[in-house]
Amino acid sequence: MMLKVRYRNGWTLWHFSAALALVAACVVVAGNAWADLSTIGWKDEESSHVLLVPLVVAWLVWVRRGRLRGCEPGGRLIGTFFIAVGWFLWSFGYRQQVQSFWHLGAVTMAVGGLLTALGKDIFIKFLPAFVVLVFLVPVPSTGRQLIALPLQHAIAQLTQNVGEVLGMQVARQGNLLTVNGHEVAIAEACNGMRMVFTLFLACYVFAFVTPLRGYVRALVLVASPLVAIAANVIRLVPTVWMFGHASSAAAEQFHTISGWVMLVVAFLGLMGIVKVLRWAMVPVAQFTLAVT
Repeated sequence: MMLKVRYRNGWTLWHFSAALALVAACVVVAGNAWADLSTIGWKDEESSHVLLVPLVVAWLVWVRRGRLRGCEPGGRLIGTFFIAVGWFLWSFGYRQQVQSFWHLGAVTMAVGGLLTALGKDIFIKFLPAFVVLVFLVPVPSTGRQLIALPLQHAIAQLTQNVGEVLGMQVARQGNLLTVNGHEVAIAEACNGMRMVFTLFLACYVFAFVTPLRGYVRALVLVASPLVAIAANVIRLVPTVWMFGHASSAAAEQFHTISGWVMLVVAFLGLMGIVKVLRWAMVPVAQFTLAVT
């Protein structure tokens, strides 16, 4: 009898029950990929941002919950399409050992299960929440190295330049900085990639829970990697000084704590961009008509 309860937009409890069942079935089918995703998120520090994605999705759905009234359970073939594409990617990735396809296929199948029950309106109305699911897929080691190696070189050079401007004696050989006779290597843990991904997720939430114009959202998202890199250089200059003039334990502790501090500073800096645009009387808000 409960399943016959019908809501104003045509949904019944059957739709929600079917959505949960289909998503669960898709997760079970691709359980090996989901288990691998969970392991990577918990154990690989460079992919720890994966753990934030469910929270981001939940927040984006919550702030858009009012849009459910305008959704109807039609156009469910889009879900079948997503399941088919997801199964192909998952199967191909597993057989060909392409990890990113394997993971992306598992995520796509789960999305397809949800849409098969709830329809295309959910996908359209909650598109930002679906898009951010891409960040559940960790960057493979080969792709990460393509970004990390040039980023490490650039970070090392920028850190040396800023340090010299501040009066520090910094020698550099490749990604190796020398201060007061102590060598500090700018490795993957110091290149800012963790901060880039985490800050991008934070800015993504801000951009889509705040009524901003499209170009302002794009500005915040595009600027987030650049601000993250700049914040990482600001963090590394005193860190390098600490390694040269304090104990290794103190320097490591400073390096860890300053990473979280600079993440907050970088986020506030991006929010400051919006404040400056408002101060300059640039239209940044997306106005909506009130319905009475």
